Amino acid sequence: MRFTRFTFMKTYQVKYDRKKNKGVYAISLVENPAMEEHFIALAKNEQVVKLKTIDETKRELIGVVLEPNKPIYRNQNDEEFNIVFSDDVIKELLIGFSQNGNLNNSTIEHEELLKLDGVTFYENWIVEDEKNDKSNAYELGAKKGSWVTKMKIDDELVWDSFVKTGVVKGFSIDALVDLE
Repeated sequence: MRFTRFTFMKTYQVKYDRKKNKGVYAISLVENPAMEEHFIALAKNEQVVKLKTIDETKRELIGVVLEPNKPIYRNQNDEEFNIVFSDDVIKELLIGFSQNGNLNNSTIEHEELLKLDGVTFYENWIVEDEKNDKSNAYELGAKKGSWVTKMKIDDELVWDSFVKTGVVKGFSIDALVDLE
């Protein structure tokens, strides 16, 4: 009989207190989103299109920012672990993101030097009912408690160089939070 040794990775719950943490201060456009969900580019007539057939006139993206209870792998200072966001924390992070005036804050791949101008997160919501959520119109399959956003990109260079080419495929948060 052969035995396999299993190692279990630590999992931390993300905690957020608006009085002591910055929370989500930007949402980056990234090639490999931690949520493993790619955003969808919206065409002029609001139909869902794949990135390869983008209608450039609208320049909008929609996607899942955070999904509750989904383990997200991290490797920091040679320590491997997962982090998990609860429904309540996701909702509080969205509220803080909006209240702190971060609706225009975005970067490419979390690089502060690649801070984007001409972008706006103009619609944000928490999925309350998986079956009847408007994210279904975009075939996102967003889970209850997920944070979904719509982004408008007015900067032609960002659209042409990053979105249209498929260099970026989803959203990833820039945040300061506590782990427990």
